[in-house]
Amino acid sequence: MRVLGIETSCDETGVALYDTDRGLLADALHSQVAMHADYGGVVPELASRDHTRRLLPLIDQVLSGAQLERTQLDAIAYTAGPGLVGALMVGASTAHGMARALGIPVLGVHHMEGHLLAPMLEDEPPAFPFVALLVSGGHTQLVQVDGIGCYQLLGESVDDAAGEAFDKAAKMLDLDYPGGPRVAALAEGGDPGRFRFPRPMTDRPGLDFSFSGLKTHTLTAIRQLEQAGQLDDQARADVARAFEEAVADTLAIKCGRALKQTGLTRLVVAGGVSANVRLRAKLEEATRKQGARAYYPRGRFCTDNGAMIAYAGAQRLIAGEKDTVGQMKAVPRWPMDQLSAP
Repeated sequence: MRVLGIETSCDETGVALYDTDRGLLADALHSQVAMHADYGGVVPELASRDHTRRLLPLIDQVLSGAQLERTQLDAIAYTAGPGLVGALMVGASTAHGMARALGIPVLGVHHMEGHLLAPMLEDEPPAFPFVALLVSGGHTQLVQVDGIGCYQLLGESVDDAAGEAFDKAAKMLDLDYPGGPRVAALAEGGDPGRFRFPRPMTDRPGLDFSFSGLKTHTLTAIRQLEQAGQLDDQARADVARAFEEAVADTLAIKCGRALKQTGLTRLVVAGGVSANVRLRAKLEEATRKQGARAYYPRGRFCTDNGAMIAYAGAQRLIAGEKDTVGQMKAVPRWPMDQLSAP
């Protein structure tokens, strides 16, 4: 089965073609980061309009790269949620329109299930069951994964997601959008011994996360440096380093607890923040101590992309799932525990 995957949940237009026999045939991605940078964050209306402009040319690009015609597609998968409703509608309407014209099945896919299954595209994919850390701008969750659609939520952020906390810390440090990569780059020049920020909710049992207190601590540190006339470039780098270390340690500690609690030895890490080098180093150390192994998607599949949607959609399409003709889905809020096994 050749499945075209379409991702338009936020600020990246992703398209990919996945063949259930041959694997990933082609993929393409357009990022809207430069367009939104002037506003310091994603502007939903601009995001939707840009998806509309970019999507069909990217589909043609992917089909050309795979040397296939639209008539050779067997099915289409698209991101149905969660995400920005206008952006989701662009992908959903395009997918349903193409599928109806071609007479092929179409299926709306859960965005976070796509992230969770992205490591399956690698040469050494993890076997079920495993613990998954889904960590991005909108989500920070620990999930026990026994199979596709068999998900048990172990813990999640009670306030901001880790990626959102990175973005807000970046604004405190006068860094441009997107904040996560900017903070990580600045932290490279930071002194790891100058500040130590709290590791929130690691001093109590449980697998939930909270990053609001860490944000407050970061803001307080910056204001104290300002008042003392000490907020120079080095101090900003030191603060960034302390913040990044705190987030990475917190995530690693909770992942270690989740592995111990479940007795599993495989950890999948996915979502935009999974590309953070310091986080990966902390997770490698934590899993090694427990005789476990961590799995990640390749760099370009950490952020939103069409390949993960094509793969996730293919697994469910093979099992016979599909949307009802003419009933496209765009679900801004869609908890993963509402999913079921195919």
